[in-house]
Amino acid sequence: MPGWNQIYEARISTPEQAVREIKSGQRIFLTGNCSVPQKVLAALVEYAPELSGVEICHALTVGPADYVHPSLEGHLRVNTMFISQNIREAVHQGRADFTPVLLSEFTTLFKRGILPVDVALVHLSPPDEHGFCSLGIEVGLTKSVAASATRLIAEVNQRMPRTLGDSFIHVSKLDYIVPVDYDLPELPMGTEGPLDIVEQIASYIAELIPDGATLQLGIGAIPDAILKHMYTKKDLGIHTELFSDGIIDLVDAGVLTNAQKTLHPGKIIAGFLLGSSRLYKWVDDNPLIELHPTEYVNDPFVIAQNARMVAINSAIEIDLTGQVCADSIGSKLYSGVGGQLDFIYGASRSQGGVPIIALPSTAKNFSRIVAILKPGAGVVTTRNHVHYVVTEYGVADLYGKTIRQRAKSLINIAHPDYREELNRQARELHYI
Repeated sequence: MPGWNQIYEARISTPEQAVREIKSGQRIFLTGNCSVPQKVLAALVEYAPELSGVEICHALTVGPADYVHPSLEGHLRVNTMFISQNIREAVHQGRADFTPVLLSEFTTLFKRGILPVDVALVHLSPPDEHGFCSLGIEVGLTKSVAASATRLIAEVNQRMPRTLGDSFIHVSKLDYIVPVDYDLPELPMGTEGPLDIVEQIASYIAELIPDGATLQLGIGAIPDAILKHMYTKKDLGIHTELFSDGIIDLVDAGVLTNAQKTLHPGKIIAGFLLGSSRLYKWVDDNPLIELHPTEYVNDPFVIAQNARMVAINSAIEIDLTGQVCADSIGSKLYSGVGGQLDFIYGASRSQGGVPIIALPSTAKNFSRIVAILKPGAGVVTTRNHVHYVVTEYGVADLYGKTIRQRAKSLINIAHPDYREELNRQARELHYI
């Protein structure tokens, strides 16, 4: 029997050779986030005019998206489960499709054969001495789908970190191996409004977080600001679908110890990473960190096993009954449900859990707290699931409250310029 080294050498291919495995009418899975396999994807774009009816399934992708160029219509068509900025125009123009799904159920669409995968395009670390490659910075959305695919095309990148956890795949499972050596994309912190507003929101949220809490945080200005308020806390932990650079300094400061976690004590648990080269170097072979498939990380009943689980998510707008729209602007699809409901519900079931929706009170001179959601707006977190809502004007605790109480609480944390109108509308709706 050949050893894994011989198998590896025998399956080495160029990107152009590998994509010839893809045939018209097939369904492709594309590893996303900052782990998009760039060389293989570029080769597929070049090969695409010879194909027809190929579907590319993925979630969020970072970087150029030449594969949705109008010239490839009829050859390649994206079916995304999360609308990222680089494909949003294609979705809006009807050249790409969107499938709504909870992030905790993303992989089950493929595993159960609802969307059977012919070829998966993945991005891996170099093999270890046993022939196992790590899925690196994107494990959550990829591992289970790759295992269900008929064929696997893998870029093996010398610069992909070796992350630990349920993150490995053996070279014998790879049909085509494309050796590459390039830097992974980096994703800078986002912004959700002026820094003074973000800072005020973060300060209110910090008051809700107890010592020994386990945190779910995304990336962006608000999560980053919250982390800066955590240095007075003790023994915090992380269980989150993704994390970024902000946690490194808290670990170094002895604040993020994970010591009081009731599930996976001593470990940071996540599905994927988005951040800088500093983060990628830090996670490489780091025994503190375990990455796991998203159907585990985002399972609300797994999340709930973390006592004092704090989930922090955002919104586009919230109505006076507590309905949270986070995936569309009216009927115009903007992103996706992501893991918001998974973690809000999981945190609500946690002993001492704190589910939070945080957002600036305004956007582009409009109130984000509204009497009624825009026509066609998608409800991501229902009024039955919502607990705390935080703006720069305070905290509204909606759980167990009547519609009258909710409306008054939300108006109190709306921007002062809009409170009178919101009161008028609430009276017309007989909320107050």
